[in-house]
Amino acid sequence: MEPDLFTAAAEERQEKDPASSPLAVRMRPRTLDEVVGQQHLLKPGSPLRRLVGEGAGGPAGASSVILWGPPGIGKTTLAYVVSQATQKRFVELSAITAGVKEVRAVIEGAKRAAGGYGKETVLFLDEIHRFSKAQQDSLLPAVENRWVTLIAATTENPYFSIISPLLSRSLLLTLEPLTDADLSGLLRRALEEERGLGGAVSLPADAEAHLLRIAGGDARRALTALEAGAGSAIAKGEGEITLQTLEEAVDRAAVRYDRDGDQHYDVASALIKSIRGSDVDAALHYLARMIEAGEDPRFIARRLMISASEDIGLADPTALPLAVAAAQAVAMIGFPEAALTLSHATIALALAPKSNTATTAIGAALADVRAGLAGTVPAHLRDGHYKGAAKLGHAVGYVYPHDVPGAIAAQQYAPDEIHGKRYYEPTRYGAEARYADVVEKVRERLRGAG
Repeated sequence: MEPDLFTAAAEERQEKDPASSPLAVRMRPRTLDEVVGQQHLLKPGSPLRRLVGEGAGGPAGASSVILWGPPGIGKTTLAYVVSQATQKRFVELSAITAGVKEVRAVIEGAKRAAGGYGKETVLFLDEIHRFSKAQQDSLLPAVENRWVTLIAATTENPYFSIISPLLSRSLLLTLEPLTDADLSGLLRRALEEERGLGGAVSLPADAEAHLLRIAGGDARRALTALEAGAGSAIAKGEGEITLQTLEEAVDRAAVRYDRDGDQHYDVASALIKSIRGSDVDAALHYLARMIEAGEDPRFIARRLMISASEDIGLADPTALPLAVAAAQAVAMIGFPEAALTLSHATIALALAPKSNTATTAIGAALADVRAGLAGTVPAHLRDGHYKGAAKLGHAVGYVYPHDVPGAIAAQQYAPDEIHGKRYYEPTRYGAEARYADVVEKVRERLRGAG
């Protein structure tokens, strides 16, 4: 690390008074073995292990790596551990403030350090997706010639945000979201260890559950909320961080919602019934409760897709494509931005004209099939593409609809047992009014009446 005068002064102050640093900084892992989660990246011989000198050497040196994952799951932490553990020269840049000039300066410094002192350089570049193509191009010679070993961090999909030549010269390491168990272990360490809270307060189960919900898999957010709650409890002279104290400290009420219990299904049911009833405000309320409780956004998106067919159907044929697009977007972006997409879809579905005819139609057809009204397929509809089919009467007499005016041939399609049955009974709501007119005309033509 090459700190400037102000950074050095700040670090010296933190060394003399560790409590002056935020809890999230104090609890940073000092070795790879202390890292929470990401065990799939920390096995013996892994690129990160080799970066800190474990098993390094020989013709296969440490590779440049790109760390990809959502905020708060350890990208910067891993780079910090490398900076503490490695004997190499460590330089940190942020793509938010740095440009080509700064990158070139680091590369020139790396060349001098390698030539003059035989010291290798590790460059940590945060938010690399914010670099333009030209800025990323400036890194290529240094990475290719190993003038620097690059550790780049990004929250964006690297296949869209990082140029192919840089990707091909680096190892892409995907960080997995931290689980509640990962965060719970981190909170326990923060509560007990001297560099953390040193046992000054305890954290009851209900307060911990709320803290995990508001953290949303983000370790920094979890430790920041814990520190706020601990400070409030200590100021009150309390020995534990109660749920009320934690709520007051982080200004966020606990959502009474058990993701594995009845509330999970009750609130999901209320969301769908509010959409069905066209109450957009109630629907948004239940959506907000699910989001705030840490519900899986993909679960919400699946419910919206079902609602689009079950309760809207042909009254608004755009509802299902909209819900599917929302589900795809949610899967790609995740929280917190996914809340906007889910809100978009919920509002559109709640205000769409409603029809449950797709639901009732398939329900009636399934009921007949289950009751034994299957019947044999009419001979003229059977497969006639094999030798001997005509001798069996298969496909004989079939009228190809495209050969007749209007492309509707007057012939029987359903088995005899249900011939003439009507399963689809359209409403005249929204766009389905058009289908109501069309289906009657089609049925007349099929009967030969038109």
